[in-house]
Amino acid sequence: MDILLKNAYVITLDENDDVFENCCIGIEDKKINYIGRYKEGMDDGYDRVIDCDGKAVMPGLVNSHTHSSMTLFRNYADDLKLMDWLFKKIFPLEDKLDEEESYWGSALAQLEMIKSGTTAFCDMYFFMDKTAEVCRTSGMRAVLSRGLTGDDFDYRYKESEELYKKYDGSCDGRIKIILGPHSVYTCSLSYLKKIADKSNESGIPLQIHLSETKDEVSNCKKKYGMSPVKLLDSIGALKQETIAAHCVAVDDEDIEILQKRGVNVAHNPGSNLKLASGIAPVAKMEKKGINVSLGTDGAASNNNLDMLEEVRTASYLQKVNEDDPTALPVCDVLKMATVNGAKALGLKDVGTIESGMNADLIVLNTKKPYYYPRYNIKSAIVYSGNSSDVDTVIIDGNVVMENGKVLTLDEERIYYEVERCAKKLTGR
Repeated sequence: MDILLKNAYVITLDENDDVFENCCIGIEDKKINYIGRYKEGMDDGYDRVIDCDGKAVMPGLVNSHTHSSMTLFRNYADDLKLMDWLFKKIFPLEDKLDEEESYWGSALAQLEMIKSGTTAFCDMYFFMDKTAEVCRTSGMRAVLSRGLTGDDFDYRYKESEELYKKYDGSCDGRIKIILGPHSVYTCSLSYLKKIADKSNESGIPLQIHLSETKDEVSNCKKKYGMSPVKLLDSIGALKQETIAAHCVAVDDEDIEILQKRGVNVAHNPGSNLKLASGIAPVAKMEKKGINVSLGTDGAASNNNLDMLEEVRTASYLQKVNEDDPTALPVCDVLKMATVNGAKALGLKDVGTIESGMNADLIVLNTKKPYYYPRYNIKSAIVYSGNSSDVDTVIIDGNVVMENGKVLTLDEERIYYEVERCAKKLTGR
């Protein structure tokens, strides 16, 4: 369906950071084919016309690190240290998780992401075929990994291979499958080396949790004599546009390696704050030319999947961390949530509003008190906007939410099934 959006503030996030008022966006065959002023008779050339008067249109948000099915653990284990949270609460509950529960957890996550303006996400978990099936219905764009832990190739790696064969490039290219070793503390070194070799032989990227806490780094140095970043570099695990989640406890030498290897860092400010993991040196990494994107992490450690909240938190954190109010300004942090996220996920035609790009767009209702006066629409979105302002969501040229109603998922059914699954899961 060809769509015309008209009368909008258009935030392109292109190289020039162009913003247009009273602008139109034309969508044809899932691609943006026009950006400009309204022309007499334009409506007749499109199947649908959406009036965006009083609204802003920007690229869809890209969540570069999450664990979607962990919405089932939201508010279950709070106010704990990371390793206690993982090993005493989350991992034992995950051992009980089945594929049906994983499906509905992912459905809840994708419902939440769409309603808050996320159009693409990067996920690492298990029962990932169920997450892919939800994507087929929801219309979301996703990069998925079966999380890998342990000492050697086993059923988990076999599931990863099967996931790749069945779903990579599926749903008209909306789904991409990559490798997902969990971390240096849940995989043996020999296993990490084998996964890295597979990645380098096949050209399939990998994502991994990396240097999330000082304790992780300290334990790695005691065990292997080097930091997690140096360890992964020594076995060739940072060569294929790796997505490294967190990178909180990294030093200057680590940052040099990340830059040299072209690693994509997925910054998760909300989760890092809640778990007291620390503040990632994002400003320093960006100055080195490292591509830094934004993620929410799982809803069990955040506790939501609100990317606009992450945008604001990321900016504020760097200002405090650098003792500099100019650190991570509006344009830069918006690009972390869009352009940089798309680059990290290997999505070449997503992240900006330009002719020829895929139509992954969100429309925000800016007829709210906190958007006035209208000095700077981007500043208003970052510093005073809310995810509840998201009115309409278009992914791959298809309207998946309109006037706040998700069209591709049954919202009430999801709430019912999630409550049923949560009671069953915690009652075992």
